[in-house]
Amino acid sequence: MLFNTFIHIPGIGEKTEKQIWHSGIHTWDQWHPPFPANLPQAKIKLITYHLEHYLEQQDGSAWFYAKLLQSSHHWRLFPHFRDRTAYLDIETNGMGFGQCEITTIALYDGHTIRTYVQGRNLEQFTRDIDDYEIIVTYNGKNFDVPVIESCLHARLKHVHIDLRYILARLGYRGGLKGCERQLGINRMELDGVDGYWAVLLWREFACSGNDRALQTLLAYNIADAVNLEPLLVHAYNLNIASTPFALSNYIPLPESPAPPFYPDKEIIMKIKEMLHYHYK
Repeated sequence: MLFNTFIHIPGIGEKTEKQIWHSGIHTWDQWHPPFPANLPQAKIKLITYHLEHYLEQQDGSAWFYAKLLQSSHHWRLFPHFRDRTAYLDIETNGMGFGQCEITTIALYDGHTIRTYVQGRNLEQFTRDIDDYEIIVTYNGKNFDVPVIESCLHARLKHVHIDLRYILARLGYRGGLKGCERQLGINRMELDGVDGYWAVLLWREFACSGNDRALQTLLAYNIADAVNLEPLLVHAYNLNIASTPFALSNYIPLPESPAPPFYPDKEIIMKIKEMLHYHYK
């Protein structure tokens, strides 16, 4: 979709882009005479100049193209930089921003799952994330990234695709779990577990050293990160559904990776009972 894009050119909006597509010009390489008859000469010259300029200047990085596009269209980069994309999610101690601490981070790149735990290897995250050019989150612009930068004293300079806004534009709202349900993603044993549970699971682990609580927390954290990939694929396919590339650029849904951790049923039942007693 990146090289089908024309809206990065100043003065070219989505309406004009569709006119270009429907005239039979689908890629940058196809921009040559005869040009669309319904486009004024001024726009034709503008598009010609900018395409030649970008083709000469492009450096192959995600940032080069991201700077040309509004953030709401960064999903167009996905297929071209999929092997340099990481999905991430953090869990915290549940305190306000000034007292917030990261407890765990899950990082997934479509192949490998990595986890980071406070007091063990949390600092390793800032080195590993540099392997990627694009990060994908849900509401990470408001939460995950600012917390990471504050707690780990790091600066994430990656292209950032925040699915909260991309999915909202497609009509999907209700938080990460709500969007998952609407798009048919099932969490199985972790159904009903949310961010507050993650706080309680960490407290259980921190107070008792119960490794099953940590494994359950990591299973939940990993699900948050891993499920971002099918959500992004859904969003990509829905965005191109009304274009001439709906079939040729379609991306099949990925297979879920084998989880390295599984939720502990006894721990989950214990927290359910505790919450039931608390809210009775």
